[in-house]
Amino acid sequence: MPLPFTSNLETPILHELKDVGGTDSVRFLYLRLIQYFPSLSDAEIFEIKNGDNKRWRAAVQKAGKVLEEENYIQRRRGIWQITEKGRNAVEAETNGFSMTRANVDPLTHQDIQRMIVEVGEVLGFYAVTEFEFYDVIWRENAKSPRISHVFEVQSKGNLDSAFAKLKRAYDIHRSKPFLVLASERDTNRAIKSLNQEFLEIREHVTILSFVEFRKIHENLNAISDFLPAFLKV
Repeated sequence: MPLPFTSNLETPILHELKDVGGTDSVRFLYLRLIQYFPSLSDAEIFEIKNGDNKRWRAAVQKAGKVLEEENYIQRRRGIWQITEKGRNAVEAETNGFSMTRANVDPLTHQDIQRMIVEVGEVLGFYAVTEFEFYDVIWRENAKSPRISHVFEVQSKGNLDSAFAKLKRAYDIHRSKPFLVLASERDTNRAIKSLNQEFLEIREHVTILSFVEFRKIHENLNAISDFLPAFLKV
């Protein structure tokens, strides 16, 4: 897809900085901003997460420069901080952009499992936790033998073990594999592991943080009453 206009990145940057307490490293913003642009292809998302998409980084940096020039943020050696003016802009939704604020309470492994089940049910899947040795699975229905989606939730522990489970589900069922990590800071470690031991599923795995999945959960719940009308064939 064509990269988003600088103006389309500005408000998401402000929202993300505000949601994490006001300050964050731009290298984590590169990853979290992906969720605002669902038209990005899987290949583009992989390149961004792997640090290979220089055009995406340039677009984010250009938006950051504009925000700094207008005193919405301050940038110091890769650390971006929202200003009071920036906070006020987010509160006022000056650009007409709206997204549910993430709850700042710490999320547990069980919280994320519950959210994954609820998202699956809203989307019409049969979803259960702790199925065999998987954290969460989705099926088309309760009687379907095939696991359509498989999720591993990692707050701590061995990433290679999680990838081995996802690979097994992909090999047997051609399941869509998801890895949900407690922190964006684990993403680079996960990508490195994919590039080394699990190349076979590298193009198929979707990596999300707890915060990203909570936003998916909150925003999907907000429109859950309308989804059946759109999804019904």
